[in-house]
Amino acid sequence: MNPTSVPISTRWLLDSVGNAARSTIGAIYLVACPNVQSKGTGFLLNSGSMVTNWHVVCHCNAKITGARCSCDPTRIVQDVLAIGSGGQEQRFQRLTFDQGRDLAIMEPDMPLQGGLGIRPEFDIPVGTQVSTWGHPLGYDGPPPILTTGYLAGFSEVANPVVKHLVVNAAFNPGNSGGPLLVAGEDRVMGVVVSKHAPISPWLVSIINALTNQRSGFQYRVTDEQGTSRSLSEAQLVAEVLLYFRQMTQVVLGEAIAGEELVAFLMENGIAVM
Repeated sequence: MNPTSVPISTRWLLDSVGNAARSTIGAIYLVACPNVQSKGTGFLLNSGSMVTNWHVVCHCNAKITGARCSCDPTRIVQDVLAIGSGGQEQRFQRLTFDQGRDLAIMEPDMPLQGGLGIRPEFDIPVGTQVSTWGHPLGYDGPPPILTTGYLAGFSEVANPVVKHLVVNAAFNPGNSGGPLLVAGEDRVMGVVVSKHAPISPWLVSIINALTNQRSGFQYRVTDEQGTSRSLSEAQLVAEVLLYFRQMTQVVLGEAIAGEELVAFLMENGIAVM
């Protein structure tokens, strides 16, 4: 980073942390989908590739296609924008994904310097302090912010089974795609993927019923993208309920295990360093 061009908030952050954290901060990017005004986190590997979650980028061209996830990496990659802690913008030329693991690799259209290594071993005891840097909901940086917690256990998802790490940390929407690190290290042990926001099937069915109720008194509203649309009274209630569910924070989250990331990279011919 050129110190004279770095935002003041980033300089303050870099001045307050040690060398390992400085190298990590330089590798963290806000991954944005301008078409749909959504965002997540990504991180640069020392191989030159950028990693994030598939769910962070899969709907980047949804406003164009009308679909939630087009699953067409050639089209999606044209609409992804990454912003580094120094304020620099980055575009990409190629995207590869694994929907089962919820991982995506993006190849920058210009070479990037720095990046994080991956831990050579993943036998990390439960109770180990861990951390991530990212761009949680409501925070737009440009520098990432720190979240810390402890490795609490393990879970399995999908079929075939994907290994997840359970962490007692306040992960939020927007942290998805960030690197999970042993506290004080700059080597990746996992990829943040979700937070826990428990809700019963009964309440989900109620919200779905409200969302699908298009009849009744209509209100004209303007969304975050500046698009004006009509919503029924029931749909307005559903929007508010969904928002407050999103804001619910149980201090538990999950990260995709480092072994899954290594397997994904090797399957796609990317060197693990």
